[in-house]
Amino acid sequence: MKQVFFSFFLFLLINVSIAQEYKVYKAPTFREEWSKPGYYPDRVVLNFGADPATEANVTWRTDTTIPTGYAEIAIADGAPKFWRNGLTIEAETEVMDGLKVEDAKVNAHYHSVQFKNLKPDTMYGYRVGDGESWTEWIQFTTASREDDKPFSFLYVGDAQNYVLELWSRLIREGYRKAPDAKFIIHAGDLINRAHREQDWHEWFTAGGFIHSMVPSMVTPGNHEYRNIPELDGEDAERRLSLQWRPQFTLPENGPKGLGLEETVYYMDYQDARIISLNSNVAQKEQIPWLEKVLSENTKKWTIVTYHHPLFSASAGRDNDELRKAWKPIFDKYKVDLALQGHDHSYARGRVSPEDNVMDGLNARDKTGTVYVVSVSGGKMYGVSEEGWDALGAKRDRKAENTQLFQVIKVDGNKLSFESYTATGELYDAFDLVKQENGINAFIERKAEAGDEKRFSNTTPYEDPLPENLQTILLSKYPGNEVTRVNASKNEKGALVFSVRLEKDGERTMVTIDEKGTILE
Repeated sequence: MKQVFFSFFLFLLINVSIAQEYKVYKAPTFREEWSKPGYYPDRVVLNFGADPATEANVTWRTDTTIPTGYAEIAIADGAPKFWRNGLTIEAETEVMDGLKVEDAKVNAHYHSVQFKNLKPDTMYGYRVGDGESWTEWIQFTTASREDDKPFSFLYVGDAQNYVLELWSRLIREGYRKAPDAKFIIHAGDLINRAHREQDWHEWFTAGGFIHSMVPSMVTPGNHEYRNIPELDGEDAERRLSLQWRPQFTLPENGPKGLGLEETVYYMDYQDARIISLNSNVAQKEQIPWLEKVLSENTKKWTIVTYHHPLFSASAGRDNDELRKAWKPIFDKYKVDLALQGHDHSYARGRVSPEDNVMDGLNARDKTGTVYVVSVSGGKMYGVSEEGWDALGAKRDRKAENTQLFQVIKVDGNKLSFESYTATGELYDAFDLVKQENGINAFIERKAEAGDEKRFSNTTPYEDPLPENLQTILLSKYPGNEVTRVNASKNEKGALVFSVRLEKDGERTMVTIDEKGTILE
């Protein structure tokens, strides 16, 4: 009996010890060679052209030993040798020389083919290679010429951080939730460091075959811009990612002479005009082009995407000048939906169709532009508690500490918006119904989803600081508040905490070990 009791006691002791063990996150490491190109095609990505019914573009990468690339394409059918009726097209090959750039350290060939004169509403199979080494056959479908044919697409905010670790589960769950999505809108900050090869390799690896099957509509964020002091000098201006233009083949119907190629453009997918804007540079200079594209628009639905929100989700991140520049244009031409990123939290709201005040019957039954901010990666900020009322808009739903993707469905006069967590749980929803006068009826559906997600009711984002260590720190730094904690183990395996303290707007970074010793 004593032996049984002792064994039970030992069992409890071991499990209590395990339960009390501080969990330190172990981030993966990658060797430099991991992201280098080889002879075999990698980073295969599909983009639509300006007319998705007849145009699609494919881009891929090899090392510089492959001088020429080819794409083969054929209308797909159930027979395994459908390729007999296909075409072989020689690619345009571009050298991306980043050997002198510390973040890149690579010299690569990017190959691109523009598929033209495709048949609308048709499934195609394609593959890419050098004539001997080929990828698998990959399938996609062109847009229909029937404007009213229903379609859906995905929209995601910033992937940016922990891309291979955490964004992978999000984008794959999005594909599982909406396998018939015709394209994906990425609202900027696809990666963290603009020119870093590893970051881009993580993005392509995380999305895997999705990038090659579901066309990406990408717009750049601030993290796609970074200076290159080793090439341009220490005080050089930020420049667009070295990889951006070689690795994407996007419509070139944007404004000329502003250096905005393949960042500002539009495509018409059936009865929707979808416009990418660049909120990083030349914000006001884009307006004449934007006005022209909107004034000539004959499509029922108008959707814009860009990175920096006109109505921000998080505190201290207001973009007042951008709102003053672009919102009057959105109002004038009755933009239906604005899809944004940047704030690493979620917010969804709207403005009046006729003025800047949302109240009474107007707020319940009709709406102007609906603005959404979303985040898909693992980096999280807190939402602002102030809302958008002082800015002339109504915020209807918010979230923090939650990875989200959005499925947007267009069916004639109805646009349905649904936001899902990384586990496929519905978090937000609304419908827009186009009226004869062009104004949208607004149908709120957030009641279909669960409770609001906040830092307080989700798995803790910040590493916890043990109470005894917090007491030691605050006694040495009176009046401060602990605002961020990062736990790690040093080379000796000892637990250390990097702590951010704040007092009267001033920040102090302090490192303390598990024994309470403050380290220099």
